[in-house]
Amino acid sequence: MARRGAMASHLTIAALSLLVLALAMNDADAAQPLASSSFLGNMRLRGGQEYVMTRSASQQDLSKPDVKRPGPGSKDPTKEKIWSLSNTYKAADKTSIQKSVVHHAEHTLATDRYNFDDQSAYQAVALSLRDYLVESLRDTKAHYLKEDPKRVYYLSLEFLMGRSLLNALMNLDLTKPYKEALEEIGYKLEDLVEEEKDAALGNGGLGRLAACFLDSMATLNLPAWGYGIRYEHGMFEQRFKDGNQVEFPDTWLTKGNPWEIQRLDISYPVTFYGSERVMATAYDVPIPGYDTLNTNSLRLWSAMPDQDIDLGKFNEGDYGTALGARQRALEITQVLYPNDNNQAGKELRLKQQYFFVSATIQDMIRTFMAAKPGRSWEELPDKVAMQLNDTHPSIGVAELMRLLMDEYHLGWTLAWSIVCKVFAYTNHTVLPEALEKWSLSLMSTLLPRISEIILEINRRWLNEAKSVFGDDWNKLSALSIVEGDGDHKMIRMANLAIVGSFKVNGVAAIHAEIVKSDVFPVFVEYYAKKGITDKFIGITNGVTCRRWLAQCNPTLNSLITKTLGTDRWVRDLSLLDGLKKFANDEKVLDELMDSKLENKKRLATYIKKTLDVDVDCNTMFDIQVKRIHEYKRQLLNVLQIIHRYSELKKMSPDQRKNMVAKTCFIGGKAAAGYYVAKRIIALATAVGRVINNDPDTKDFLKLIFIPNYKVGNAQVIIPANDISEHISTAGTEASGTSNMKFVMNGGIIIGTDDGANIEIKEHVGEENIFIFGLKCPEIADATRRMKEGASWDGRLKNVCNMIRSGQFGNPVDFEPVLNSIENGQDRYLLAADFASYLECHDRVDKAYKDKKEWAKKCLMAIAGMGFFSTDRTIQEYADRIWNCKAVPRPDPRS
Repeated sequence: MARRGAMASHLTIAALSLLVLALAMNDADAAQPLASSSFLGNMRLRGGQEYVMTRSASQQDLSKPDVKRPGPGSKDPTKEKIWSLSNTYKAADKTSIQKSVVHHAEHTLATDRYNFDDQSAYQAVALSLRDYLVESLRDTKAHYLKEDPKRVYYLSLEFLMGRSLLNALMNLDLTKPYKEALEEIGYKLEDLVEEEKDAALGNGGLGRLAACFLDSMATLNLPAWGYGIRYEHGMFEQRFKDGNQVEFPDTWLTKGNPWEIQRLDISYPVTFYGSERVMATAYDVPIPGYDTLNTNSLRLWSAMPDQDIDLGKFNEGDYGTALGARQRALEITQVLYPNDNNQAGKELRLKQQYFFVSATIQDMIRTFMAAKPGRSWEELPDKVAMQLNDTHPSIGVAELMRLLMDEYHLGWTLAWSIVCKVFAYTNHTVLPEALEKWSLSLMSTLLPRISEIILEINRRWLNEAKSVFGDDWNKLSALSIVEGDGDHKMIRMANLAIVGSFKVNGVAAIHAEIVKSDVFPVFVEYYAKKGITDKFIGITNGVTCRRWLAQCNPTLNSLITKTLGTDRWVRDLSLLDGLKKFANDEKVLDELMDSKLENKKRLATYIKKTLDVDVDCNTMFDIQVKRIHEYKRQLLNVLQIIHRYSELKKMSPDQRKNMVAKTCFIGGKAAAGYYVAKRIIALATAVGRVINNDPDTKDFLKLIFIPNYKVGNAQVIIPANDISEHISTAGTEASGTSNMKFVMNGGIIIGTDDGANIEIKEHVGEENIFIFGLKCPEIADATRRMKEGASWDGRLKNVCNMIRSGQFGNPVDFEPVLNSIENGQDRYLLAADFASYLECHDRVDKAYKDKKEWAKKCLMAIAGMGFFSTDRTIQEYADRIWNCKAVPRPDPRS
C-alpha cells in the first residue's frame, strides 16, 4: 500500500509527540536524553534500570489468551455458550491489530482493503480501538451492577474533549503495538492523528474542566458518568476577514464520530409547551481510565421527534407542517450556545438545558430502579449524587420533583427531602450577569409544570426564611428564587440550585470565600442560623496531566521521568516535588531549556503553516489564550504591547539590541453577540499587522493572533510558553485552569492576585511567579475612584492617542473599545492596573536575561504543580461531597 507523501513539517504537538514516542522505544541509555531515554510510546518503562516500571493495568497483558473475561454469573446454558464464544479479550498483538484495522476498513466502512486513504484509516483504527473500550465498558458496567455502589452523575452543558485517539492509546497502553502494526501496512500513526477533528462539545474552561474530570473519575475507579448534549455543531469555527472574527459552522460530525456508540435502546420523552414531546436518544462515548481496568462513559443526548412525520399533511402537500415537529426537535441539539441576543435564541437555550437534564434524570431513575427492583425511594440519596456543573443544569431540581411527584406519586414533603440530598452545585462565576436567570414568562410558556413547581419551591422556601429573618425584606429578596415584579419576573437559577442542593462549592480558595462573602452572603447567614456551617465549601480545580503534560509535551515528559527515575508521577502528580532537588543541576536545567526550544519550534512551525508568519524561536514567547472577555483583560495586554512598540520606536538600533525580543501570542473566541470582545480581537489583529511589518521593530516585537483556539492547537501552544498571561481583574476569575497547564509545562505566569493564581503562587513560590495589580480588598475603592474620574498614567493616554491617530487602522473601528474604559466605564480597572502591569513586564525582562536563573524558575514552577491535578480535585469531590467510593474491576489475570 503506497503512502501519500512524507510527513509534513507542520504536524501538531500530538503528531510530533508520536515521533518522540517512537524514538523512546530505543535503549534507555542512548545518548539523546530527550528523545530516547524515557518510557514514552506506551507509557511502560521497558528498558533502563534507573527507571521504575509502574504500569499495572495494560490492554496488552489483558489480551493474552489465558486471561478470561468474567462469566455470566449463572448456569444458564445459553449464556454459558455465549461466554465460551467470547471468554477472552480482543487480542492486542501486532498481527491481530492489523487484522482488526483491515476488517473495519472493509466490513464497517466498506472501503477497498487494499487502498484506503488516511481518513478511512483513521476511522478504522478508531473503530478497532473502540472494540477494546467496549469490552472494558461492558465489564465495568457489569461490575458496578453487581456491586451496586453509590453512583455519580456529572451534568454539564459542555464537555470540551479534544481528540480521542492518542488518549485512548495511552490509557490502554497500546501506542507501541498500534504504531508498529500500522507501519507494516503502510500507515503512520502520526498522520492518522491529524485526521481526527476536535469533538465540538464545549467552548471554554467549563467544558475543558468537565473533560479533565471524566478522565480522573475513570482513573480513580469511581462509578461516575458525564451527561451532556450531542451537539451537531460546535459554537463556531473562528475565521478572519480583514482582521475581524467571522463565525463559520463547526461541523465536526461531517464524517461521523467513530468513538461514540448510538444507543437506540435508550430513549426518553421530554415535553415542551405542556404537550409537544421530543425523544432524547443516548450516545455513549467510552472514557478509559489510566492504569486501571475501569472504563466509564460520557452519555450524550440527541433530540429526535416523537412523531417523525405527519403523513396526512405530507400527502396533502403541506410539507412544512408535516415535518415541523421533526424540525423543532432537531433544532435542540444542533448548535452549542446559540446566540441568545433574541427571544428565539433564549428559548432554544432553555430548551437545551431542560432537554438534557430531564433525559439524564430519567436515566438515573431507571438505573436506580433496575439495580435493585422494589427498593425504597428513601435509598436514592444513598445511591445517587448529581453534580450540577454551573447553573445550566440547575433546572434538574424542579425536574426531579416533577418526576417523583407526577410519575411516581410521591408527596411533596418526601420528594423534597430526597431532592435536597441528591444534588450538589458547583459555582463557576462571581460576575452577577453570569448568574443565569430566565424570565418567568418564558418558563411558564415552555415548561408550565416546571414553572409551577419552582414557584411552589420558592413559596415554601421563603416561608422557611421568614422563620429566621422575619420581615427583613432585603434578606428575603436576596434569598428568593424569583426576582422582579409583574411581567418582569425572573427565575434565579443559582438560587434554585443552592436551595435544592446539599453542597455548594467554589473552585479556588479565593473564589470560595468570595462566593460566601460577596455573592451569596445571606444564604450563608441563613444556613449558619440553622446550624449548617459546611454547606458552602471550596475545592480547587485541577487539570489532567495525562493530556496536558504526558501527551502534549513529550520531551518534558521524558525529562521528568528520567530525572525522577519513575513514571509514577503520571498517576501521582505530587511526585513532581522531587524535581526541586535538581534546581541547581546544570544538566537538568540545560535539558529543560532544550525541551522548551523544541516546543517553541513546534509552535513556530504551526504558525508558519496556519498564518504564513515567521517566528524567531530565540525570542521570549508571551502567550495569552482563553475565551475573549473584558474581565480577562486581553485589552490590557494589547495596550501594553502598543506601549512596548512605542518605546522601541523611540530607541536607536543599539538600544534595541539591549531589549528582550518578544513574540506575543493571543488567541480565543468572542461570543458571536459580544460586540466589544470582537472589537478587541480586531484591535489585536490590527496592531499585529503594523508591528509585525515594521522594519525597525519586527525583530524585537511581534503580536500574533492565533485563530480558532481549541484543544487540538492548545496542545501545541501551551508547551511553548516562556510566559503566560492570566491578568483578570482581582476577584473576577473563579479559578482558571489554563494557568495550571502553562505552569505545568514549564512556563512562568504574569498574573493578578485572582483565581487559582493565588494558590499557584503558594505552591511554586513567590519568586517563581510575577504578580501585579490591585488586590481584592482594593477593588471597591479603586472602582469608586475610577467613577469619580481618577487620572490616568500618561503612558496609557499615549497608547490611546496612538490608536485614535489611525496608526493601526480606522480609529472609528476601535472607538467602542476605548469607550469601554473611558469616562467612568472602566469596570475592570485597566487604567488602575496599567502602571503596575508595565512594571511587572520590566521585572520579567530583567529576570529572563539571566538564563540559568530563568531555567531554575521554570523547574521550580513545574515542581510545585503537584497539587493541581484533577485526580486530587476529584478525590476531594468524592470524599467531601459525593461520599462515593472507588469500585475497581477485579483483575481477571488473578
